[in-house]
Amino acid sequence: MNDSPNILLIYTGGTIGMVKNFETGALVAFDFDQLVLKIPELQQLDCSIDTISFDEPIDSSDMNVERWRALGDSIYTHYDDYDGFVVLHGSDTMSYTASAVSFMFENLTKPIIFTGSQLPIGDLRTDAKENLITAVQIAALQKKGKPVITEVGLYFEYKLLRANRTTKINAEHFEAFQSLNYPPLAVSGVHLKINTSSLRSVNRRKKMVYHTHFDNNILIVKMFPGINQEILQHVFSSEVIKGIILETYGAGNTTTKSWFISMLAQAIKRGVPIINVTQCSGGSVEMGKYDTSVALKKIGVISGKDITTEAAVAKLMYLLGENLPLKVLKTIYETSLRGEMLEN
Repeated sequence: MNDSPNILLIYTGGTIGMVKNFETGALVAFDFDQLVLKIPELQQLDCSIDTISFDEPIDSSDMNVERWRALGDSIYTHYDDYDGFVVLHGSDTMSYTASAVSFMFENLTKPIIFTGSQLPIGDLRTDAKENLITAVQIAALQKKGKPVITEVGLYFEYKLLRANRTTKINAEHFEAFQSLNYPPLAVSGVHLKINTSSLRSVNRRKKMVYHTHFDNNILIVKMFPGINQEILQHVFSSEVIKGIILETYGAGNTTTKSWFISMLAQAIKRGVPIINVTQCSGGSVEMGKYDTSVALKKIGVISGKDITTEAAVAKLMYLLGENLPLKVLKTIYETSLRGEMLEN
């Protein structure tokens, strides 16, 4: 009997799954049934690997809520059959999708590792092979017959990061992602070093709960000097909008103009949650630290603390999909659910 871990590899699309057609020179989707032929090193790993692909692999720029659900369904359907999952995804929106998947799976007891590449798998200098091999190795890691990683991770360029803490910071370098507010879960060098103290603990007695309801009637508003009152009033008055993410300056500051604060207050009064996240790559929102954010706290703007914009989007869609009263949503939003923000 073979007790080695079973890993399911799911290809959604993206650069990592591309090879060059030598006749036309165009990039075409790779046949993942031929994975071991292309990357024979995978045979050295102590695990078995099965592969499935989206019927129509997509560029990650076309990722949407329906495809998040399709991906979640693929994992959920096979959840009991595999010890870990590796998701191959285009890097442009990987942080959004991986964050969404982290909210979809409550009480996760198995690894779901996202990875991709900056260069196609068939390219001479590709980063795809190392990313894929190590992502599979991490997904297969076990201790006393149980997975070492029990959360959604993102592996790229020698680092495993908590997925809902990541942001794509570079479109050209191999080190495309960073997690500026949380340390790596693992670092791959000569040895694969697991940062045990940074891992999420798991309660195996609790049943895994799968959530699929996302409400995408939301908007991101990025603050900038000279932001236009008339345009904002037009946007904020839309009854279609169910939630707003406000990308503010520094530690959560905005203009103190009365028209702006009044506009936010009216939206909140209508039951529209407004989330305050910082435009800065690192750091945290601290409403009330400066006078410019005291009014926001007073009218009931929700603090996103040190959450990334990507995770803020996924979390807001997820909580709106749960149909919670605004006060309850505010309390839950300001609470860390999957390790996506500061605990207190």
